[in-house]
Amino acid sequence: MTFTHGYAASGDLRMYYEVHGHPRADKPPLLLIPGGGSSIETNFAGLIPALLAESLQVIAVDEEGHGRTAATGRPLTAENSADDVKAVMDELKVDSVDVLGFSAGGHTALALAMRYPASVRCLITASSFVSRDAVGDEFWDGMANATLSDMPEAYKDADSRLNPEPGHLERMFELDRQRILTFPGWTDEELHRITARTLVLSADRDVMSPEHAVRMSRVIPGARLMIVPGTHGDYLGELAASGGDLRAMRTTIPYLLRFLDE
Repeated sequence: MTFTHGYAASGDLRMYYEVHGHPRADKPPLLLIPGGGSSIETNFAGLIPALLAESLQVIAVDEEGHGRTAATGRPLTAENSADDVKAVMDELKVDSVDVLGFSAGGHTALALAMRYPASVRCLITASSFVSRDAVGDEFWDGMANATLSDMPEAYKDADSRLNPEPGHLERMFELDRQRILTFPGWTDEELHRITARTLVLSADRDVMSPEHAVRMSRVIPGARLMIVPGTHGDYLGELAASGGDLRAMRTTIPYLLRFLDE
């Protein structure tokens, strides 16, 4: 199976990307954006082979400070990351993508669809929320008081293998913490600008409630909704949530493929 990788320049940032599989004339590649604390490896190691088995071409990226993309001095925001992703598309000469973003990566996917509407055909936002009232005060208090010890061991181990230099893990953790704490949310008017065919995907025991996923699907024009039994990311094979058990992911994939083929 074809595999290439490289870096795309976006200002001072060099975003790491991987390309798996062959391009298809009838549909754009599927771009995968991992969640906070995660990387291509921890978020999509199970999903990418399953998608390749369905003859999809897959592009995957590591956001700033994560995986193989080094941090710069700027804040990590959905909008900054969306610009980084667009730089990857430009580097690869890809005009349009389908995009799946998980958790904080879903914020990047949403920002990409709003900032570059002509570049996104289909949008799958997975376990992401669009307003601060999607989660309760206990979530925000927990994030404000979080320390590195609260990070899942799967993320710590993966980052330490790739980036053993002192301070890297702490820098990634703080980038993610500040990203969420300063997340302003989007207004309904901003979300109305999304022109991509959209699937709001969530679990019934996710970080935010199923009711918020329903609201997202009502606000984004023409959006479809899928709520699966599970937790925050197990249905995508995300390592911290699934523990390597890919049964929920295998159940979810046919629905994702059907959405992309509609």
